[in-house]
Amino acid sequence: MSDDEPRGGDSRGRRAGQSTAPVRARERDGDATEPADADLADPALYLNRELSELAFHERVLHEARDDRNPLFERVNFLSILTSNLDEFFMKRVGGLKQQMAAGVSELSPDGRTPNQQWSLVLDRARDLLDRQSDCFHDLVRPALADAGIEIVGYDDLAPDERAALRDYFEASVLPTLTPLTFEPAHPFPFISNLSLSLAVRTTEGAEEPTKFSRVKVPGNRPRLVNVDERVGDADGPTDAAPVRFVPLVAVIERNIDLLFPNVEVVDTSAFRVTRNAEVRRNEEVAEGLIATIEDVLRQRRFATVVRLEVESGTPEAVRDLLAEQLDVDDPEVFERDLPLDYGALASLFDLDRPELEIAPWTPQPHPRFAGRSADDPESVFAEIARKDVLVHHPYHSFTGTVGTFLAAAAADPDVLAIKATIYRTAPDSEVIETLIEAANNGKQVAVMVELKARFDEENNLRWVRRLEEEGIHVAYGTIGLKTHSKTALVVREEGNEVRLYSHVATGNYHSQTAKLYTDLGLFTADPDIGHDLVRLFNFFTGHSRAETYRKLLVAPTNLREEMTRFVRREADHARAGREARIVAKMNALEDPAMVRELYEASVAGVDIDLVVRGICRLRPGIEGLSENISVSSVVGRFLEHSRIFYFENAGDPDYYVGSADWMTRNLDRRVEAVAPVEDPEHRAELDAVLDALLSDNRRRWVMDADGRYEQRRPGDDERVREAHRELMDRALGAAYRAGDD
Repeated sequence: MSDDEPRGGDSRGRRAGQSTAPVRARERDGDATEPADADLADPALYLNRELSELAFHERVLHEARDDRNPLFERVNFLSILTSNLDEFFMKRVGGLKQQMAAGVSELSPDGRTPNQQWSLVLDRARDLLDRQSDCFHDLVRPALADAGIEIVGYDDLAPDERAALRDYFEASVLPTLTPLTFEPAHPFPFISNLSLSLAVRTTEGAEEPTKFSRVKVPGNRPRLVNVDERVGDADGPTDAAPVRFVPLVAVIERNIDLLFPNVEVVDTSAFRVTRNAEVRRNEEVAEGLIATIEDVLRQRRFATVVRLEVESGTPEAVRDLLAEQLDVDDPEVFERDLPLDYGALASLFDLDRPELEIAPWTPQPHPRFAGRSADDPESVFAEIARKDVLVHHPYHSFTGTVGTFLAAAAADPDVLAIKATIYRTAPDSEVIETLIEAANNGKQVAVMVELKARFDEENNLRWVRRLEEEGIHVAYGTIGLKTHSKTALVVREEGNEVRLYSHVATGNYHSQTAKLYTDLGLFTADPDIGHDLVRLFNFFTGHSRAETYRKLLVAPTNLREEMTRFVRREADHARAGREARIVAKMNALEDPAMVRELYEASVAGVDIDLVVRGICRLRPGIEGLSENISVSSVVGRFLEHSRIFYFENAGDPDYYVGSADWMTRNLDRRVEAVAPVEDPEHRAELDAVLDALLSDNRRRWVMDADGRYEQRRPGDDERVREAHRELMDRALGAAYRAGDD
């Protein structure tokens, strides 16, 4: 990509009484590939969901390769990629394998069978994993060595150092190991999901057959062993001396004779197993949802293997034995250089090397919440009653806003009831503790805990039991639907009336992810939104579903219908020559029907900017079809998680924020809540967020018609614009000005 490509846009001035629309950032890529009268049912117009998700993971890998990032940040992105791909295999590859086993022949919107997708996905993932290994060995590991942090092999150590590590192994690692031998008297050992193991072959003599044993690498020991700490040099390492680490798996391999005395160790090979997380459940016939989820957790533990990773150079006999016993096909076996799990590098972050880290960020107090606390709940609710509050995490403190709101409600003697939805929350959730405190203070508390939140089922089960022990009414979910909405409602008696205070957000009530994910939350005393939340919570705990809502867009009731209406309205405006524009920010654009609506709006002349972090089925830049559409993805220090929807509406725009992406599951199979943002100042805040994202020339990637992404870079005479940095500065400035006031 040349540096003189257009990157800016026409930031339109504010007319009296109107909002400034987010800046345009149109960038044309690709030649015409379809005629203007393209058949919108043509599979060629839709990108594959799985390959699109892998394209996002490639952008994550780029951050590990990019030497403009601090070194520890690059290491962190290697770890993130491992975690992302683990989940991708468990969910997406596992789902494809299930479809294949069931004989599903239905084609995806891009015209592929499950078997074709499975094959393509494995090839693409294999290449991605190989490039992850290359990135570490060719770029990151040498850069660490240049910074005085060496990850060395066992043979690189001096004899006294190897002796010290042998002592460490014998004292601290050996007692945790359990060899499991496979032979006629012992079945093949169970291999748990994502565990790192050693395949060990031993023999009692040259003429004797070899035996296979599995040794699990303990997860409660550091995966990188600090050599200098174990040697115990009285003087300690000098400032000039490098810090050296040896992988734990190497320490185990080179001292494995202590685990297998009096036999010959023929060879050792590391391997790792990934199991399917898409286990089947039948909610309709389940005796209870808790029992169903407990069964899911049991099934997942023993689910089908969808990937086997083996160390490069693993003997063919060992590889074949593992593949046979784990029932995996050859395409599912990934031979890789160590490490197999880059989460092992987390030990490096314990080093005191701030110059290698990204500059720390402290979420700022929101100016409207500054100085307010549960000690003065009246002031918290008076501030929200005065005017809606829009907060943006992690730029604004989660504890200082959401935490303050709920704590004030728990403490306030005038609060009658608190209701909240929990999809994911922290293992030590202050939100849950606050709800328990509210119940102890005599409030009516109702909590909707979604037990089907994947990979959080066990955590949510614990919270359900804790809440019920405290006498709190808990709803577990809805048959056939997941409750994904992020909502809370406070019912407060004020004089002779009862007032409703609402919180509708894009992110979970999770204090830890609120420091890493970008999310928006709207606090409001709007009676219409409060009334809508009353109806929504009644649906969670009752047996009827509201058919109408005053202001909220709720899936699966009216969200798809209303979003479709908004898109078509923009198309009507464009045909009539009026201002027509759509800006939609979300995590994924997967629903084929919504993609088709956007194509049709583009043909009508609507300018459309999509900021889609991950999966995107739509192809932008096709002449006569989607040349009015741009697709951007921002990958940086924070995970983009907020959802914002802007519709120009001929100069009378609509803004919405909420929990739903434009995915079929969000529109049809989940309970979602999306709220209007009506205050002009808050709309201007959303404009600023979208402008920062669409003008980013450091972290933004732009898709072409082939589904390929290119990262924008500033020209020689162009200032760097990085969205996350700009929004951090914006939050700092607002907090500073509020402090002066």
